[in-house]
Parts: sequence; C-alpha cells; structure tokens
Amino acid sequence: MTDALFLGEIDGAVPGSVVELTGDEGRHAAVVKRIRVGESVLVSDGRGRAVHGPVVEVTKQGIRMRVDEVLSSAEGSLRFRAVQALAKGDRSDLAVELLTEIGCSEIVAWQSHRSIVRWDAKADKGLAKWAATAREATKQSRRFRVPVVDRLVTTPQLVKQVVADEGLVLVLHEDATEPLSSLDLPHSGTVTVVVGPEGGIAPEELLQLTEAGARPVVISDGVLRSSTAAAIAVTQLQTLAAVRP
Repeated sequence: MTDALFLGEIDGAVPGSVVELTGDEGRHAAVVKRIRVGESVLVSDGRGRAVHGPVVEVTKQGIRMRVDEVLSSAEGSLRFRAVQALAKGDRSDLAVELLTEIGCSEIVAWQSHRSIVRWDAKADKGLAKWAATAREATKQSRRFRVPVVDRLVTTPQLVKQVVADEGLVLVLHEDATEPLSSLDLPHSGTVTVVVGPEGGIAPEELLQLTEAGARPVVISDGVLRSSTAAAIAVTQLQTLAAVRP
C-alpha cells in the first residue's frame, strides 16, 4: 500500500532531520488516520516538494517523522488551467476532485449566465470548499502540488482574461466543429479549458469568448456532464502533449 501523504511545512528539511506535523493536518494523521510509530509517511508542502520517512513520535497534537529522503515533482513546461462553471449539487466538487487527480495546475470558478448556483456574497465560502476538496484530492492521489483555487470570475472578467492571456484558450462546446484531438499544442505556457454549466454556455457568452480569441472545440460525439468534461479534456490534452514530435 502506498504511504499516506499529508500536507505541511517542510522548509529546510534534509535527510536525517525531523519534520513535525501539527495543527489540523497533524491531528488528522494521529487521531483519524491513526498513524503509528514506525510507519512511513510522506509530507508535502503542496508546491512540488515532499519528504519521506518513518514516524518517530505520535501525540494527540500530531506526528514527528525522520526524513529519509527529499523528493520533488517538477512542474512541466506546459500547464493546464480549467475554468469550471458553477454547477448544482456536488458536481462542482467532483470536477475539482478529478481535475486535481489528473494534475491540473489551476482551477478557476466561473459564475456563468446559466449557472443555477449563485455564489454572490458566498464566494469566499465556495472557494474555500473547492480549495479544501483540491487539498484532499491531492493527498488521495499522492501528488506533491495542490492546484491553485483562489478566484471566481464573471463572464466579463473571463473575457478580459482571454484577451490578456497569451496562451491557448479552449471552450468546450457540443456544436464546435474542431476536434480537440486535432490541435497543435504549444511546447510551453498555459492551456486553458473553459467548461459551461449543466445548461451549457449561453450563445452570447460563446460569442464573446470566441471574439476575444478563445477556440471552441469538441471532445466527444456525445454530451458530457459539466462535472467530467474538463477532466476528460485535460487528459486528452496531456496525451497530445506526450505524443507530439
């Protein structure tokens, strides 16, 4: 079984040093996960660096581990960002979970015209929930990088971002004629995938985004759920990037 991964500060950690995990994460390791002395664990800073080694002490407040090795996960030259429209129920949470598990670098919440869910004054609470979901998915998938989840955009703000963004911006749309699989991806920079809510992207939004420079693409011969479309698109893009000349 893969060693459990926890998130914490590991600044200055080197082989032979001791890392202490306290706070909510430390108590979760000690009380909920019931980590015991002698068990090997991973502790990551969520920014690409981690340490691995055995636990040498357990208290109700957390654990202490000896560092046997320092690990790192380099960020690729091509990053993937997902702009996910707010969706009802737990579908947004599922989208964030899947995007984190496949290694998306950034997840942006989008208050689209057809989003049934309206965060309005609850944006901070909504973003905090998405960020917590991303942290848990990072640990579950044993990744060393937590995706950035810290902003909500309206359609006008998204359009401005498309104009200012030098990277490739793709809008998933069932009526698009360009298959995502036919794209010629750049070797570096950021590729952004925009996904609408359950009711789809409003025609006026699609027009605004395409006029700003975004490219509508299709990823399936069927209509995918808002909760899974972005993850499928990013996975396809990762595959294209891996096999290109």
